[in-house]
Amino acid sequence: MAIVDYIFQTSTSVFLLWTLLVLLLVYLALSFVPPQEDQKGPPGPRPLPLLGNLLQLDLKRPYETLLKFSRKYGSVFTVYFGPKKVVVLAGYQAVKEALVNRAEEFGERDPIRIMTDVSEGHGVLWSNGDSWREMRRFALTNLRDFGMGKKICEDKIIDETQHLIEVFRKFKGQAFDTNQPMNHAVSNIICSMVYGSRFEYDDPEFISLVERTNTGTQLLGSPSIQIYNLFPSIGRWISDRKHFFQLYNGNKRKNRELIGRLRETLNSEMCRGFVDAFLVRKQQLEKSEGPNNHFHNDNLLMTVIQLFGAGTDTTSTTLRWGLLFMAKYPKIQDQVQDELSRVIGSRQVQLADRKNLPFTDAVVHETQRLANIAPMALPHKTSQDVTFQGHFIKKGTTVYPLLTSVLLDETEWERPQSFYPAHFLDNDGNFVKRDAFLPFSAGRRACLGEGLARMELFIFFSTLLQHFRFTPPPGVSEDELDLTPRYGLTLTPTPHKLCAVPCF
Repeated sequence: MAIVDYIFQTSTSVFLLWTLLVLLLVYLALSFVPPQEDQKGPPGPRPLPLLGNLLQLDLKRPYETLLKFSRKYGSVFTVYFGPKKVVVLAGYQAVKEALVNRAEEFGERDPIRIMTDVSEGHGVLWSNGDSWREMRRFALTNLRDFGMGKKICEDKIIDETQHLIEVFRKFKGQAFDTNQPMNHAVSNIICSMVYGSRFEYDDPEFISLVERTNTGTQLLGSPSIQIYNLFPSIGRWISDRKHFFQLYNGNKRKNRELIGRLRETLNSEMCRGFVDAFLVRKQQLEKSEGPNNHFHNDNLLMTVIQLFGAGTDTTSTTLRWGLLFMAKYPKIQDQVQDELSRVIGSRQVQLADRKNLPFTDAVVHETQRLANIAPMALPHKTSQDVTFQGHFIKKGTTVYPLLTSVLLDETEWERPQSFYPAHFLDNDGNFVKRDAFLPFSAGRRACLGEGLARMELFIFFSTLLQHFRFTPPPGVSEDELDLTPRYGLTLTPTPHKLCAVPCF
């Protein structure tokens, strides 16, 4: 009922207008019949005219409502976000079949309205068609060229962990918020690959860039922005929309400056990062073919902003969850640190050590599973008419792969609601992969930075646990640590502080 809560927070006149509208729609609902094509589609709760199923949705945690619907209507069901018809895929089998086995039919992106406003279909995250294919292919190729999955990238991550350790040490075991230093450390990895250099943690421009990105990510999941995406005509009354535009435009201005500086010092024989590689490719195409349809300034700007945002938020959020889980479950933290001490000692953890640290690796994976930071993934869209598991889904229908239903699937996980690293261990304590482990989604739209994120998570987490014991603040017990997530575009921990007590 989050929409009702939201309405009560608006002005009196707007509230009265909404009240009259709701009463009218409830009356009309008695005679409302969904369009004939919808009757052939997947089942779902009965919608109201215009509002659809919004009154049944908790807009602060919509994924939880969709999980409840899946228990009643099955693994493929229809729900109306306002007037917008949405098909939801729930459970590992349905999500895998759609995204992997039938990737072509379910592989398009359905951009939300506010992202269309700011990106205009450019970049790699919210685009479709030839432009998306070109940008994704180019981004993947160049991220690999600049280290993703290679020793050079591992060295960058290891170097950044040393900067982060120094920041943690400055608190001398006293409670502090891990949010900013973790964001800065993780962000510097993608910065080194995109811009060709890292930033100092006290650089005011860098701090502002990261803060604007994080705040924007939170706003994208707010009830008011969700309402705007469905009813854009009321945008002038949505203050969060104006705030989001201000943040995004600030990041556009800053990235234009950064790209401009790199353009002025460009050396086509020695590319420093993704931006350089893009600019060189753009020059080559313009010389041979004239202005290119895909390698233009707007695609560069939006791809850089999207890579920065995705490369900063998701990994740093997961790491913060990992430290919070360690403080919450000290016996598991003991096991991680015992394994690190026995296998690694005081030397620097390397990526090659992962195979010899099965329990630590299992804890990292279990953190990703239970943290569940992208519970609804990003919306997909069918590229053609589809008959899926006996249900007809029309071309252009919005599809949400409910990743939370995969990571918490009771048929795939022994203790889905608990932090249980044994999910990823066999009877002999060896690490085992699980098919239903899909935190990066799957198929054509799977996270293009998955390889980078996996390296970062393992090295940052292992190194921090080598050097620090994480505990609740003084006067707070493990049981009192709050694991309730704060919903945005991703699920982040509720603001909290931890103590990082040096181990040596």
